[in-house]
Amino acid sequence: MTTSTARTEVLELAEFVDRARFEDIGEEALEQLRIRVLDTLGVAIGALDAEPIRAIRGLLDDLGGAPSSTLIGGGRTSPERAAFFTSALSRYLDFMDSYLAKGETGHPSDNLGAVLAASESVGGSGKELLTALAVAYQVQSRLSDMAPVRAAGFDHTVQGAYAAAAGAAKALRLPTAQIANAVAISGTANNALRVTRTGNLSHWKGLAYPQVAKEGTFAALLAGRDLTGPEAVFEGNKGFKETIAGDFTLDWSAEDLEAVRRSIIKRHNAEIHSQSALDAAQEIRDREGFDAGAVESVSLTTFDVAHSIIGGGEEGDKRTVRTKEEADHSLPWMLAVVLLDGELTPAQYAPERILAEDVQQLMTTVAVRPDEDFSRRFPEEMPADLTVTLTDGTTFHATRSAYEGFHTHPLDWDGARRKFDLLAAPFADAALRDEIAGIVRDLESHSVADLTAALARVATTRGDAAA
Repeated sequence: MTTSTARTEVLELAEFVDRARFEDIGEEALEQLRIRVLDTLGVAIGALDAEPIRAIRGLLDDLGGAPSSTLIGGGRTSPERAAFFTSALSRYLDFMDSYLAKGETGHPSDNLGAVLAASESVGGSGKELLTALAVAYQVQSRLSDMAPVRAAGFDHTVQGAYAAAAGAAKALRLPTAQIANAVAISGTANNALRVTRTGNLSHWKGLAYPQVAKEGTFAALLAGRDLTGPEAVFEGNKGFKETIAGDFTLDWSAEDLEAVRRSIIKRHNAEIHSQSALDAAQEIRDREGFDAGAVESVSLTTFDVAHSIIGGGEEGDKRTVRTKEEADHSLPWMLAVVLLDGELTPAQYAPERILAEDVQQLMTTVAVRPDEDFSRRFPEEMPADLTVTLTDGTTFHATRSAYEGFHTHPLDWDGARRKFDLLAAPFADAALRDEIAGIVRDLESHSVADLTAALARVATTRGDAAA
């Protein structure tokens, strides 16, 4: 910001960030933050040998960078590059958490890369890391509530630009004015297009938020050197409200650090709006007499957001599926593979499984339609009504409105640990997994360096972990 003393909205946000304290986090929210850290790290470790991740790691190795932040799997680089890499890892499998607002869906765990790298670079504590992460959750979630941008053609990473910068600035221990500058720089510069997630999907689907994590961290580093950003980024002439979001009011003086409790964790390795429908498909798959090879039709009734984004609605047909990026955003493909395999884990995204004749054919029998009542119930519920009809006329029917990991059925530590072990086992032996999970379980008693030192010992090639 300039030397103006005006009470701008970004300054009010910065004051909220600056006054946030670890002691302000409620016990339930703190437990869910620990669970989010473990869940996000498991998802990140599970992606270490993915082809795009290997390409990114090769680029970072070539570029170098001041060795102040640790990379999962070993090596160090500058904070903004480490933020990009960790966020790319945690985003690639599309198995991370989500926040559902009426007009926006984001993934606040995407901010862990920024706050982890920034906090380690200044010798941060576990308490500081958890506080900065709680701040990022709050900023992204509340902007998603009050200032959705999807309908205007912008990506949910737009709100993330403010959250990543706020979290990184908090982790870097910046004062209020510099926090405001960090948020203003990042928010002004990172207004991504929704085309990222429409039509035939590219690698950028999984890299759009890592880009924001990198730029939010870099904006905080710039602000720490007294670089200034537009002080009226929200309310100013040609600012966020006028050009993208429309008018909204957010009283940052009334905000807490509890938004993490309203976020949800994926049970299936699939786009978030599919979770309840896939639970219904799993139930039908397990019923006596069901034969996936004899399916004539699959009919799903769901809420409008699921239909629009992954069901073949306004964001494009979802029956051309050739890659992982397309598969995990195709409700017809995901329903088909769960009916065939009984699960949807990273194994189902092997190229040969994505293109297999059985799933490609079964996908063509799936019809998805939105329902007005279901749409009104979202996001407090995720209604799904699934009917599968076999060629002999036998029908199977199942309904869901939530699932384990939804905010009404929150995942507990034991459930998070099971998911972490499933994803991390190919890269970390039992002793190392116990060590990482133990640090996260009591993160407020550890330094960030304790955690990153353990993460550095994770293998980068599947199967290289000790038995």
